[in-house]
Amino acid sequence: MTTKAHCLALDAQDPLAHLRADFALPEGVIYLDGNSLGARPVAALERAREVVDLEWGDGLIRSWNSAGWRALPERLGNKLARLIGADEDEVVVTDTTSINLFKVLVAALRIQAQRDPARKVIVSEASNFPTDLYMAEGLANMLQQGYSLRLVQSPEELPEAIGTDTAVVMITHVNYKTGYLHDMAGLTALAHECGALTIWDLAHSAGAVPVDLKAANADYAIGCTYKYLNGGPGSPAFVWVSPDLRDQVWQPLSGWWGHARQFDMESHYEPAPGIGRYLCGTQPITSMALVECGLDIFAKTDMQALRRKSLALTDLFIELVRQRCATHPLTLVTPLEHARRGSHVSFEHPEGYAVIQALIERGVIGDYREPRIMRFGFTPLYTSFSDVWQAVETLGEILDSGTWQQERFRVRNRVT
Repeated sequence: MTTKAHCLALDAQDPLAHLRADFALPEGVIYLDGNSLGARPVAALERAREVVDLEWGDGLIRSWNSAGWRALPERLGNKLARLIGADEDEVVVTDTTSINLFKVLVAALRIQAQRDPARKVIVSEASNFPTDLYMAEGLANMLQQGYSLRLVQSPEELPEAIGTDTAVVMITHVNYKTGYLHDMAGLTALAHECGALTIWDLAHSAGAVPVDLKAANADYAIGCTYKYLNGGPGSPAFVWVSPDLRDQVWQPLSGWWGHARQFDMESHYEPAPGIGRYLCGTQPITSMALVECGLDIFAKTDMQALRRKSLALTDLFIELVRQRCATHPLTLVTPLEHARRGSHVSFEHPEGYAVIQALIERGVIGDYREPRIMRFGFTPLYTSFSDVWQAVETLGEILDSGTWQQERFRVRNRVT
């Protein structure tokens, strides 16, 4: 039987334990929701003061040059690139995940229209993150040219769904509900064999699991920076495009930041070469600057070390839940197989929402997703093995006592 002493011993041997000091974690809170919003880097508070007080307050408009604001999307992109298997000058941090998805989806469909106009199907999972599906659905509706969205119910159905009519395969690398980790290289190769292009959403991958876009021969990737990358609430997202495809078409949101000569103020759009053409309008510098604080922490380690700890944390959590909560109606929906697991673990419970609310009141923060799914994220940069033990012990106490049945835990918040 795994004990608290065993977990404390694991913490004492953890080569990443020192990185926890880089985060401002509240006393008495076990934070298992970094898969939704990462914890605040300690450095972010001073960086925010510097941007607002000095760069904006004193530098004013001069800071576009003197503080390097104009180069921020590219600079951050280069720091992020090493985490997702991209090269220098192939990534920009900009806009939101939804907006970046719209850009790359239109670009991919334009390329496919040139190659084979009969390809009009976008393939995805019914359990993909809703905004991805909504953007694809809205685009298909807007184009009004026979484009459609084909959804599969499970990863096993994807090979049959991809055919000669498929234009784009649009998949979230780690499924936001189940934590299922797709085989990026294998699925990309399958799509290419069928003549389709791939778009990978890395929202639950970047900073959580090793990603190698170039080795996988991927076509497009987008993702957010506010989860495992710890960029802050609503911080700007990122976009990567294969160099083989990047300059073939305009992206549809052809704003002035993506112009080849931004300050020539020409009346005709000419896209910038390279990934710069995927920029659009003026960047949100205050929030964007904080992204760097999270990215800089990754320079102190590597994704392989983070992956080893992530798997150890999630293995421990699953083992302890089975050990401590065996008599309760909990159903694991996250794969046990390491090659198919991201960095969060999901359990179903008939009253999952109320259980999560009771946990949060006790200082163990996870989150809830319909239907009945309790999600627990394990960020190796700051989650300890003793955190895992205490979280499961608290879960067991709540289930044993029936605390979650109190009416206040059933009141739905706007954000779950």
